[in-house]
Amino acid sequence: MPETIDAPPIMGNVPGSYALGVFRDRHPVLLRQVRDALPYTPDRHEALDRLAGEVARDVMEPLDGSAHDYAAWAEWGRGKLGRRWVDVPFLWAESYFYRKLLDATGYFGDGPWRGVDPFGPVKQAELRGTAVDDELAALDKAATLSPGERAKGLLLGSLWGNRADLSFRVTLTDEREQVAALVVDDSALLWSLIRDGAPGRVCVLADNAGRELLPDLVLVDHLLSEGLAAEVVLHVKPHPYFVSDATPADVAACLRRLAGAPGRAGEAGARLWRAMGEGRLTLRAHPFSCAPLPYRDMPDDLREDFASASLTITKGDLNYRRLVGDQVWPPDTPFRDVTAYFPGPVAALRTLKSDVLVGVGERTLVALDAAGEPWRTTGTHAMIQARA
Repeated sequence: MPETIDAPPIMGNVPGSYALGVFRDRHPVLLRQVRDALPYTPDRHEALDRLAGEVARDVMEPLDGSAHDYAAWAEWGRGKLGRRWVDVPFLWAESYFYRKLLDATGYFGDGPWRGVDPFGPVKQAELRGTAVDDELAALDKAATLSPGERAKGLLLGSLWGNRADLSFRVTLTDEREQVAALVVDDSALLWSLIRDGAPGRVCVLADNAGRELLPDLVLVDHLLSEGLAAEVVLHVKPHPYFVSDATPADVAACLRRLAGAPGRAGEAGARLWRAMGEGRLTLRAHPFSCAPLPYRDMPDDLREDFASASLTITKGDLNYRRLVGDQVWPPDTPFRDVTAYFPGPVAALRTLKSDVLVGVGERTLVALDAAGEPWRTTGTHAMIQARA
């Protein structure tokens, strides 16, 4: 990134801001939900209650010195630990909250809760829901579309998959609504980066599990089965991170769900299952995926991975924040400028659920603000941004 391209970090101490609401409202509620989601033992209840107290006191305490990653977080937290949660950069503080939540549930400990996903019950219930059956059945209708329409529908399905109140659809019955809600649409450039030249490696940085990961996998199947990609590398989190972030276990659960479905969904699941066995679909679970840092600070091995890709697609709001930097950018700051550091072509599929924003012109901004709705943080709008 050019040295002249910079902006202050988004903080949680701005009255009325989305970030402040996360710390004051969302995190206390989330702790109560996690406490009740599994039959935790008294020691886990006590640890979760201590974290709730820490949040209420608004002072970040260090990890226990015995934590396996104590040194890393102590380094990342230099000058931050001991301060108020809201007085340090939002991305860092939010990441640290989830790391401490895992500590409180015993995820990394030596006891019986080691490796138990505290968000697992929510993920499992979502996959078992009957709504997923209807969504997967839509793939049968999608098969009747022209190749161009089907590709467009699958991309929109992946884009909108993490909008909690909107099941993904690939029949284009609501295409007009979905496209109208796009703040930026670089889909033509995205497809040209995939289709121009010989099929190469496509990296996909997954976001959420469950009903978002399913349409992501269907899009991956399209890239492989249509010969648009020779290989897809799906990057997921090595362990639970934010509420529903995808892990290798979540990928396996979604593949089982797809492969067990009737019709076109089952066929896609079977193809993806084979692709995993053949090495054409591979998983990466790099530790940096759970670091409280922007991708500008990625380690060399991850940089080399992305540099070898014909295109990297980042999914979701958190990956967007890490891609462009969770900073107070002027909205018209070009996407290509803030991603100039990234070692290859990159595209972002994102529904807007936080304040960071780049690549949006003044006219579009004025029109959206005139509606008087909080369109930046509610998931009602989305963007497809890309650069070669």
